[in-house]
Amino acid sequence: MTLPKVISVVLLLAFICSAPAQTPRKTRALPPSAFKLVSIRVTGTKRYTPEQIKAATGLQIGQTVSEDDFKTVSRRLGETGAFSDVAYAFQYSSEGAKLELQLADATQFVPARFDNFIWLSDQELLQKLQARVALFNGELPVAGDLADQVADALQALVTERNLQGKADYLRYAPQDGPIAAFVYTVGGPAIHIRNVEFAGADAPALSLLQSAAKALQGREYLRSAVRIYDEKDFLPIYLERGYLKAAFADAQPKIVRETPEETIVDLSVGVTPGLQYRMSDLQLSGHKAFEAEKLRSFIHQQLGQPANTVQLGKDLDEIKKLYGTRGYMAASIKPEAEFDDAHSTVRYLLEFHEGDVYKMGDVEIQGLDSRTTARMVDAWKLRGGDVYDSSYPMQFVKEWMKELSRMGEWNVAMHTTVEEKDKLVDVTIRFDPKR
Repeated sequence: MTLPKVISVVLLLAFICSAPAQTPRKTRALPPSAFKLVSIRVTGTKRYTPEQIKAATGLQIGQTVSEDDFKTVSRRLGETGAFSDVAYAFQYSSEGAKLELQLADATQFVPARFDNFIWLSDQELLQKLQARVALFNGELPVAGDLADQVADALQALVTERNLQGKADYLRYAPQDGPIAAFVYTVGGPAIHIRNVEFAGADAPALSLLQSAAKALQGREYLRSAVRIYDEKDFLPIYLERGYLKAAFADAQPKIVRETPEETIVDLSVGVTPGLQYRMSDLQLSGHKAFEAEKLRSFIHQQLGQPANTVQLGKDLDEIKKLYGTRGYMAASIKPEAEFDDAHSTVRYLLEFHEGDVYKMGDVEIQGLDSRTTARMVDAWKLRGGDVYDSSYPMQFVKEWMKELSRMGEWNVAMHTTVEEKDKLVDVTIRFDPKR
């Protein structure tokens, strides 16, 4: 790790005694009071308050200090990763030592998330950790040891509560993406979910939410896992009914039973439904391969009805399959929503990006005897160079399954390989006998 640049500026006040011109000057030693820290001045940082920086130094006004102490403080601040540059200056006088810290904030910070610390509320946990780690404010620099300091502080809380667990963290990043968060967990006795309640849910949605939440009962509690249910199981209940800006708060656990072997919790998930939007208009742009009326026939959404983005997503998938029948394997459709909160309406613009037309490449049949394989390859109607039809492989298999069923029962796996450079599609169909 490359540490921030540390600059030391030393200012010494010398006491010079009077003497005849021919007598060499002598420097008077500084009095003991000069080594008493009388002030700390902080400049440059916008992320932290002077009080936070002073607390992070570990220095106390009135204590005896030396330049080595200032070097140590600067090094420690740099190692946290919270600063891109750390400089210090100090001054001795008969009054005492004055320290100035000149800091430049680092730019890359991400949230700290606590996945299963159920023994304190979020606010209480933050306050406890801030009392132990002065530079922690809910976010952490992507480099440096500040994340380790928070882990140590969390472990101290675990120990104070006589819990048999170990605090640790992972750097979370989406696939091929930068670090997005530090996720802390406490390993030890299992924490299981008993019930889930939804605060703020309206009556029509509540029964559906409770039904969907049954899948969480008995599962290990991790806040990140509940977020996945929020997105994939709970949110669609609102999106189907036009509540397009519905939001779910982080689950709040409540301990209902605790033993050395297991902890049982109930969860409360806050729901903010927001406005219910009706669709006022639907426009299409960028399409050439198909007429607008043909494409509109796939859209179930009716004007004036609550916007159903779940159904809209399914409809767009069907349209992309349609494009695949004419070789547009890279076709994409981007729905742009324009909201009118005053009238609780939403207007959609579907932007089509059709891309290139792909041709048929090679077909390979696997798992059958050579005679049957040859017959099937010969019967394959899409020849090399023909415009590819994504619906044809499944149609082909269905046509042959009646004959193949005389030879037994089969598991069928189909794989297509899209060659971007040559705009070709290779098809592999594998047959494996069922056991």
